[in-house]
Amino acid sequence: MKRKAMFTCPFNGDCKITKDNRRHCQACRLKRCIDIGMMKEFILTDEEVQRKREMIMKRKEEEALKESLKPKLLEEQQQVIEILLEAHRKTYDPTYSDFSQFRPPVRQNDNKEQTSRSSSMTPGFSFSDDSSDTSSFSSEPMMLSSLELNDDSTSMSIDFSHLSMLPHLADLVSYSIQKVIGFAKMIPGFRSLAAEDQIALLKSSAIEVIMLRSNQSFSLEDMSWTCGSNDFKYQVSDVTQAGHSLDLLEPLIKFQISLKKLNLHEEEHVLLMAICILSPDRPGVQDTALVESIQDRLSQILQTYILCRHPPPGNHLLYPKMIQKLTDLRSLNEEHSKQYRCLSFLPEHSMQLTPLVLEVFGNEIS
Repeated sequence: MKRKAMFTCPFNGDCKITKDNRRHCQACRLKRCIDIGMMKEFILTDEEVQRKREMIMKRKEEEALKESLKPKLLEEQQQVIEILLEAHRKTYDPTYSDFSQFRPPVRQNDNKEQTSRSSSMTPGFSFSDDSSDTSSFSSEPMMLSSLELNDDSTSMSIDFSHLSMLPHLADLVSYSIQKVIGFAKMIPGFRSLAAEDQIALLKSSAIEVIMLRSNQSFSLEDMSWTCGSNDFKYQVSDVTQAGHSLDLLEPLIKFQISLKKLNLHEEEHVLLMAICILSPDRPGVQDTALVESIQDRLSQILQTYILCRHPPPGNHLLYPKMIQKLTDLRSLNEEHSKQYRCLSFLPEHSMQLTPLVLEVFGNEIS
């Protein structure tokens, strides 16, 4: 068209042009192009063709640069995530089959036979998950909240004479503490800490990690923790029958709802638990710099994972929202410590608790 070339069909001038034979007849190909709307006025000059090519190349280079600057999970970071996922899966049973080993749940409308069974001896628990591990909490002084009992500390709306669910939930919490310990031992860097710091971190973070882990069984439909059968479906009323008041349970339910709505990936969930445990500002921690360096590494992996793997709009401000959950857990931990002290003050209730619960949360009975 630019050369004003004239083409002649060697056949009858009505060749059927297809993708395969279009080069066979220039005249019929040109005629078809004009028939379907091609205009010679829109044909680019050689200079315009060159400029267009340069623009295409520039766009490709910009896209390549943008892709190269995009955060990527390093192989080492991916390995840490895989280790944490394996640690969680080894220490969290989604079938809740072990719950049958606890003293049975006795709700206030259950029969007396169950009540009698619930007061039997507590099962034994150990901080060690293997015989080669010599670290133990028994040689460490108990790390308790700085809250002191005061005159109105027993004014919570709990009937302490009917704590029928206490034995069962005490066993459940003991079991959960064991699993948190097992998970913590597999966090990269945790075993490099001094035994005293490991103990301090676990004692102060245990209840917070249990609350995080329990979100996996929390149901938004009826605001309960559903752990298999109806016997192991826990409502707020069940926890009040174990000695806790709404001062703890109302914010706990709100926490569970807001955490559930973040729709965290399993990778984000395990990273958040690890970050929660490796908090350098926990009471009794000596080597805060080392703990902080491990936590910073985990935090960086979490931020990178969110940028790389969590699609919008769910990733919007997700990291600061997750960190806020750790702040919420501190408040819940504080309230739990306060209510635990009120509960354990009475010997008839502290006797229902397991040795592990008493050791981790502190036994106020002299």
